[in-house]
Amino acid sequence: MLLSRKLIALIETNAEELTTKWMEIVRTHPDTPTYHTHDPEQLHERAYSVYSQLGKWLSDATTKDEIQEIYSTLGRHRREEGFTLSEVLQALTITRRVLWLKIESDGLLDSALDMSLAMHLSNRTVLFFDRAMFYTARGYES
Repeated sequence: MLLSRKLIALIETNAEELTTKWMEIVRTHPDTPTYHTHDPEQLHERAYSVYSQLGKWLSDATTKDEIQEIYSTLGRHRREEGFTLSEVLQALTITRRVLWLKIESDGLLDSALDMSLAMHLSNRTVLFFDRAMFYTARGYES
């Protein structure tokens, strides 16, 4: 799909910008206080890792099992680091929101055809983040 390729290109070429915007929000948001004081270089590295791989993760090539493995581990690590589960889930929500704000601001969805294809893209994105949040919570609780 042309839109999917456009999205992947948008994410890959703007991973640094997306990371910077995410950092601005997560380090000041009232619902993510541990992120305010956590090592900014480590946070940047983690967010960049997510955005730089997100195109691949949204593709059909990524399996549910891969998402489970990555995000269950993430949940365990964040618990060990002292983050609350609500903060981690809020940070994931911010990740998704920053992505969609970029998609909207860059005019990726300009035509009626793009809007139709956007439904597929939106469904893939929602499914990915729903799974990421679920497995993060499961890993956090284990």
